Amino acid sequence: MCSPVPCRQCGKTTWRGCGEHVDQVRAAIPADQWCGHEQD
Repeated sequence: MCSPVPCRQCGKTTWRGCGEHVDQVRAAIPADQWCGHEQD
């Protein structure tokens, strides 16, 4: 399961986990608070 976590670079919300549930995580986060960095 994926879950929201703060980005280490910008502090906005990103995700961690398997990658299959990213859409569910993103649906709960306003677009302007979502990180645009590549996932490590």
